[in-house]
Amino acid sequence: MVDVSKWPLFSLLSAEELATVRQACVFGTSANEAIYITHGNEVFVFGVNCSSCLGTGDSLSTIVPKKLDFLRGKKVISLSYGSGPHVLLATEDGQLFAWGHNGYSQLGNGATNQGLSPVLVTANLQNKKVKEVACGSHHSMALTQDGEVFAWGYNNCGQIGSGSTANQPYPRKVTGCLQGKNAVGVACGQTSSMALVDNGEVYGWGYNGNGQLGVGNNGNQLTPCRLTGLQGLCIQQIVSGYGHCLALTDEGLLYAWGANTYGQLGTGNKTNHLSPVQIMADKERIVEVAACHSTHTSAAKTQSGQVYMWGQCRGQSIVLPHITHFASTDDVFACFATPSVMWRLMSMEHDDFLTVAEALRKEFDSPETADLKFSVDGKCIHVHKAVLKIRCEHFRSMFRSQWTEDQQEVIEIGQFSYPVYRSFLQFLYTDTVDLPPEDAIGLLDLATSYCENRLKRLCQQIIKSGITVENAFTLLSAAIRYDAEDLEEFCFRFCVNHLTQVTQTGAFWQVDGAMLKEFISRASRCGAFKN
Repeated sequence: MVDVSKWPLFSLLSAEELATVRQACVFGTSANEAIYITHGNEVFVFGVNCSSCLGTGDSLSTIVPKKLDFLRGKKVISLSYGSGPHVLLATEDGQLFAWGHNGYSQLGNGATNQGLSPVLVTANLQNKKVKEVACGSHHSMALTQDGEVFAWGYNNCGQIGSGSTANQPYPRKVTGCLQGKNAVGVACGQTSSMALVDNGEVYGWGYNGNGQLGVGNNGNQLTPCRLTGLQGLCIQQIVSGYGHCLALTDEGLLYAWGANTYGQLGTGNKTNHLSPVQIMADKERIVEVAACHSTHTSAAKTQSGQVYMWGQCRGQSIVLPHITHFASTDDVFACFATPSVMWRLMSMEHDDFLTVAEALRKEFDSPETADLKFSVDGKCIHVHKAVLKIRCEHFRSMFRSQWTEDQQEVIEIGQFSYPVYRSFLQFLYTDTVDLPPEDAIGLLDLATSYCENRLKRLCQQIIKSGITVENAFTLLSAAIRYDAEDLEEFCFRFCVNHLTQVTQTGAFWQVDGAMLKEFISRASRCGAFKN
């Protein structure tokens, strides 16, 4: 499962909303737009909405996800985006939808006005089922289930593959050297196009000023041209960056060609290459490569799960593949690409795998796996001795000095209330605390007794954020009692600043006389009673 929260946009979603996400894509010139599909196949969008690329029927930005009812129930299998941006989406039943920027007819509907909402693209695709889509800057490609490639939109450099440079308003089958070939993959650079066929051959056409077609020269190609530099190799994956390409063979070898201004070829220098050159030859088998037409970043993943990145990485030019601590190539683009877009439609299929943190959270207070119980106010809390010993010095010391295996595995707790003690134990499993300020006082007492300084700080944060005129003096009293100096000062200042309201509450007059006297004296020294 990929962590979509690495993209700042998705921090806008609640934990509950994130749990519904099955697929997602962040796109746009500043990575300011996002689309996601839920497990129920509902499509949501949010962001800046440049060129109406959200498909909401208007050009208004939205920070709150909006549902695209037109696509409800459609299972998405492929999605791509351009620089306008425009968006292409293919569904499981082979339908193709498009919306957004359309200045060059890249939506394939014959018009040049923006597509405010998703429209079904059917021209020249009757009885065809689209299984994959790709977008360049302002042109589009679709791959059908029977291995045909269609292209349309901007064609200033021949990226449509029609043999001319006239823009193409509707999907047009790419023929030439691809005629009779069974294509299995497509990719787009900014103004170039690539196709992979089932026998492992690669074809390219369009702009070639930096050698991104890999055909040995830098002249534009108006029709598909085979990459002879890959002859004898069986390519199984191709990806295109802004002006460079990566190809992965069936034996896990990696080849790169094209623009290299930022070191995106990974050759150790910044020299462009007009033909494919092998990189990472000294590394283990590569199983996945990643690039995106709107970035100059490259990434690869090895069979053991190691992830490498190179090229333009947050402003730095990394000229050789650099090993990272990431778990996926997607993480590279989230953290280091400019803009931090997704290089593919990310799938977040939820399976039975749980991270260590998720497993611990799930097993808290679980009778099935627990080997110890605490009894508080007549209620039981089920825990694991190993977790307590690992997480808390108090328990580590207690079990080492007092506990034997034949002792009764129920510990009675009388000093603290059930909500407080349960919250403490849950903190040991989750690193979080969810208590109202009044109960956080009791937890602060416990944290002080058990010398849990981090928990003590969390309690103080909860109390500060939940202070009111009604509970202020009670919280001040607790801060003094538990020797929480920062909290004491905060509560004192609050009481002084709201003196009239605080002194009218019952809590103010119910505290210990000595404490009340000390507060009045201290407040007087601050000039609180001048009037």
